[in-house]
Amino acid sequence: MCRLGFFVRSSVRAWGVFTQVVCYSTGNWVRKFIEENTEICREHLTPEIRLRLLTPRCPFWHGRPDSWPFADPYWAIYWPGGQALSRYLLDNPHVAEMGSVLDLGSGCGATAIAAGMSGASRILANDIDPVAGTAIAMNCELNNMVPFPVLTKNITDTEPEKWSLIVLGDMFYDEELADCLQEWLRQCIHRHGTKVLIGDPGRPQFVGHGIQKQLCRMAEYPLPESTKQENYGLTSCSVWSYEP
Repeated sequence: MCRLGFFVRSSVRAWGVFTQVVCYSTGNWVRKFIEENTEICREHLTPEIRLRLLTPRCPFWHGRPDSWPFADPYWAIYWPGGQALSRYLLDNPHVAEMGSVLDLGSGCGATAIAAGMSGASRILANDIDPVAGTAIAMNCELNNMVPFPVLTKNITDTEPEKWSLIVLGDMFYDEELADCLQEWLRQCIHRHGTKVLIGDPGRPQFVGHGIQKQLCRMAEYPLPESTKQENYGLTSCSVWSYEP
C-alpha cells in the first residue's frame, strides 16, 4: 500500500440519490490537476481499459496527505474487487449486455466502463466524491466512450430503483456499511429481480460477515504483482453472486 494515509479505507462512504445526477465537471482546473498528477495505466487485470491512476511514479504517491487538495482519492486507485468485477464482465459480456447497470462506489469507473464495453444499455456510476465524477468522465473518454451519469449521495436509504445488474467492489470494509448494503441489495433483488455481483479479495470484514451464507462464487482471479503490493499482500480476488 502506498504511504499516503488517506488510502486506508477506514471511513464509511455513502452514495448518491438517483434523482440528483451530478454533472462531471467541478472545473477545468480539476481536470488539469488529474491529468498532471495521475498516470494512464494498463497494468491491471483489464488491460483493455485505460485508466488515469495514482501510481508510485506520480509525485503525490510519496507526498504528505495534507498536501492533497481534495477528499481522499479512492477514485485514483483500481481496487482489487473492481478489477475482478471488470474482468468478469469483459469475459462474460452477456451478464450486462442490453441491461441497466448500477455501479455502487464506482471509484475510477472501470467496472461501469466494462459494463459499457459489454453492451449495457443504461449505466449509472455512484460515488460520493464529485472529483470521482470528473475522473470517471476522463476515463470514459480515454476508452472512446461517452461519459455516463454519476451520482454523489446516499441511495442505500432510498427506495430501490429497478436495475438489471448492480455491481460493487471492495465495499465490505466496515461492518455498519456492510449491514446496510446487504439489506438494501436484498430489497433490490426481491422487488426487482436484480442480479447483484460483489468483488472482494477476501478482506476479514467481508469473510466474517453474515452475507457469506448467501453468496455463490462466480470467478476467482490472481491479482497483478503491483496490486498485491498495494493491498497488503492480498493475492487473489473473487466475484460473488448475492443470492438471498
